[in-house]
Amino acid sequence: MKRITVFCGSSFGTDEIYKEQATLLGKTLARQDIELVYGGANVGLMGAVADGVLNEGGRAIGVLPNFLRSKEIAHLGLTDLIVVESMHERKTKMNDLCDGVIALPGGFGTLEELFEMLTWGQLGLHKKPIAILNINGFYDALIELTKVMVEKGLLKAVNQQMLLVSDNIEDLLTQMKNYIPPTTGKWIEKSQS
Repeated sequence: MKRITVFCGSSFGTDEIYKEQATLLGKTLARQDIELVYGGANVGLMGAVADGVLNEGGRAIGVLPNFLRSKEIAHLGLTDLIVVESMHERKTKMNDLCDGVIALPGGFGTLEELFEMLTWGQLGLHKKPIAILNINGFYDALIELTKVMVEKGLLKAVNQQMLLVSDNIEDLLTQMKNYIPPTTGKWIEKSQS
């Protein structure tokens, strides 16, 4: 993996460990010579992961919609800042640039980005590993919900297993490097309906 996209909050959240782990993830990516692709902001966990990469001499590429740039949140120390016109264009560009995705704690935007990448993978539009760094159990309830989706017949188990999870950065990166995408598609055959 040469580049990983990180989705995360534009605020720090209430637990200091979120910022600590975001910074450590950035440092770890740089040490493993993996470039960061992220939303381009200098605030919150987004800024922390970018600073972690940059402080270790790594490369950080930001993708920022123009309307957010005008709000003066663009990280000015990045290796590259790509300015796009819309949120949709941002996600497409981030997908084009990366070999895998990690979600850190975040809000609606983080979840939306994570689930769009999962959906694209489920539909066979990419075969990239998609992972959650489950800091301090932040995503426990979401992980349980995906199990309920399987139990209730609304999600195939093979697709639920596309979501890689760990609370340890090194373990998560190892899972991503060893990821084998499912060979079964999302669609149910006519004979199964």
